[in-house]
Amino acid sequence: MPAVHHKLLLEDALLDSPQTRSLLSVFEEDAANLTDYTNQLLQSMQRVYGAQSEMGLATEQLSRQLLAYEKKNFALGKGDEEVVSTLQNFAKTVQELNSLHSDLASQMADTVVFPLIQFREKELTEISTLKEIHGIATDEHEAAMVKYSRLPKKRENEKLKADMVKEVAYTRRKQHQASLQYYCALNALQYRKRVAMLEPMLGYTQAQVLFFKKGLELVSRKLDNFLVSVSSVTQNIQAQLDAEAEAMRNTQKELLSVDEAVYTLDKDGEPVNRTLIQKAGFLNIRNKTGLVTTAWDRLYFFTQGGNLMCQPRGAVAGGMVLDLDNSSVMAIECEDRHYCFQITSPTGKASMILQAESKKEYEEWICTVNNISRQIYLTDNPEAVAIRLNQTAIQAVTPVTSFEKRQEGSPDPDRAKPGGVFSTSTPSQKSGTGLEPEDLIAPGTPIQFDIVLPASEFLEQNRVDGKRTNPFGETDDDCCHESGDSLLQQVFAVRFLGSMAVRCGDNQEVIYEAMRQVLAARAIHNIFRTTESHLMVTSSNLRLIDPQTQVTRISFQLGQMCQFAAHQENTRLMGLVVEGRDWSGGGGGDDEGGEPSFTAFVFESNTEGEKICYTMSLAKDITEAKKDPAALAQLMKNMPLTNDGKFLLLDAENSDTADGDGLDDLESEA
Repeated sequence: MPAVHHKLLLEDALLDSPQTRSLLSVFEEDAANLTDYTNQLLQSMQRVYGAQSEMGLATEQLSRQLLAYEKKNFALGKGDEEVVSTLQNFAKTVQELNSLHSDLASQMADTVVFPLIQFREKELTEISTLKEIHGIATDEHEAAMVKYSRLPKKRENEKLKADMVKEVAYTRRKQHQASLQYYCALNALQYRKRVAMLEPMLGYTQAQVLFFKKGLELVSRKLDNFLVSVSSVTQNIQAQLDAEAEAMRNTQKELLSVDEAVYTLDKDGEPVNRTLIQKAGFLNIRNKTGLVTTAWDRLYFFTQGGNLMCQPRGAVAGGMVLDLDNSSVMAIECEDRHYCFQITSPTGKASMILQAESKKEYEEWICTVNNISRQIYLTDNPEAVAIRLNQTAIQAVTPVTSFEKRQEGSPDPDRAKPGGVFSTSTPSQKSGTGLEPEDLIAPGTPIQFDIVLPASEFLEQNRVDGKRTNPFGETDDDCCHESGDSLLQQVFAVRFLGSMAVRCGDNQEVIYEAMRQVLAARAIHNIFRTTESHLMVTSSNLRLIDPQTQVTRISFQLGQMCQFAAHQENTRLMGLVVEGRDWSGGGGGDDEGGEPSFTAFVFESNTEGEKICYTMSLAKDITEAKKDPAALAQLMKNMPLTNDGKFLLLDAENSDTADGDGLDDLESEA
């Protein structure tokens, strides 16, 4: 270790000459630089330690994820047994590596981070403390010397002089002791800083070497044969992939080399099979959308036994559209479209109009339905029976131009729509679309994106026997109640995103599920524009007010609110669940009758949703406290009040939202 060329001489501490002071300033500057560098080095070491700790956590998570592959139950997981076992072996290896990373992190904490922290807290802090003590002692000595120098010469007081001499001696001794301690610490710091800089790196390097030695032992002891077998497995899988890819390329080339006629719908001279008893393919179905308007939907139809089935795109199963037994089929002219035919039930009450893609498909569908309607599929030799009835089917192909004079049935308006439920005469025959039921919100629940109706439609829908009714459950007393008498009145700027019926009101998860479905529906239907409103929370009710007209769009009593919560990640989203009564099943006219129904409302606010939820919670507390004057007095004592005796909350929010005359419609990014 090289010798220190500069040090503070302890013999010069008592004299405290300018030369000594100058050299002391150099040592103090060196100590300050060392403190700054030590802090930066400690931050770097702590970052390395944090990365190593995170590496241990990451490898542990990776091990769990590898083990989770077996539990995924892939629908196409046949043949993955070898992959599952290999991943389990990898998970064990990763877990062992995780233990090595954890040991490395522990060693780095003990040999790298802790010595630096100890050096900073012990040595550098001691230098800083001694510097302050030395400065105080020096100032006291200087003050004592000033007093001693001012002793008068003519009126010399022996007692005063003796006291001053004692004070100067005491302060000089104190300064001398402080200087000696300070100089010793600064001199020792020149050696200690070298140890403090080298010791952490020595510990870091030794920990890394030990880590790699253990890792090498693990690899050489267990992994050599295992890695060779895994490499062989991947090579075999790659060979299978190459063979399958070559076979698919050959098949693709063969399929693309066919005649262009396979892509043509109406090919001349194409034979028609008139003895079919099963048929599948895409057809266009006509659905009525109004009194005189119709719409055509392209869906996939197929026959199953004596039933005509339909399967919309995306559905996992088909639903029955019509029972073909004893039905009738005929070609028709319809809306200037080609290849249309009509299928009518035996009673004539149900019928549907379909359009085929080509003449061949058109004739084969008519023949197939004609064969099925006569229950040929139940005979021992359905093909032979179909041949005998071939002539009847040919006659049915002739278009009927006077179809308008016949009775024209219309299919079920809910039938054959994409995603709809297909049924015949009884509800028990309905087939689901393959969606599994949800516990919180029923599948297919409609979502209302706006609560504002046109004035004419609102009056028409809510007037019964000349008396206006409110669809949201408000009474005249509720509407006429002035919020000025309320102990709490808080206004928030919000945007209504949507509402929907839910199945329960006592589970907060239903609010998060409603938020997810409302936001997803807005994204799917490209509904991004919303209107800003004012949400007024009082100690009696909750109102949504139009900021321009000051008209209450909707109002709820606090007792109707079951749940309210803010989104856990998007703090601007909040929702609430309101309880009502469903009178569809009867139950009388009192408030206790009827089945309880729940509706979730989703809002986006300009502030944090937690503030709105806190205000609503306070409002409910005030409502409960009103029943007990002592509790209300205690609540009012604990909360700040305005001059008129109301609870004071979120002044900035009130000032921003109290004036709504100049608010325009805002774009919401929900």
